[in-house]
Amino acid sequence: MGILHYGAPPASFTIDDRTLAHLELVIMAKLRRRENLSFAHVDENTSLRQAVWISPVTSLRFEYEGPMPEINRLWLQDLIDAANSSAGLRVLPEPDLPSR
Repeated sequence: MGILHYGAPPASFTIDDRTLAHLELVIMAKLRRRENLSFAHVDENTSLRQAVWISPVTSLRFEYEGPMPEINRLWLQDLIDAANSSAGLRVLPEPDLPSR
């Protein structure tokens, strides 16, 4: 399991490494363009929903247990579309990759 640390002092969101890697790519792309975004996370154990506003001045740290996983481009695009929507970035189900 990975952890997204947000703010100072940090609030922490526990997210599996694979999902966190995809979220990191989306968040960092938005911040490189100096864009703000909202991120909503639902804790699978408690069903607690938390939402945060992320801006280029937000302190973020992505912590992983393992190496960078292979990136699913279809999922990445779904997450980018969500981040650009009025509902904001949220964890969406990972689509299957097409068969080769």
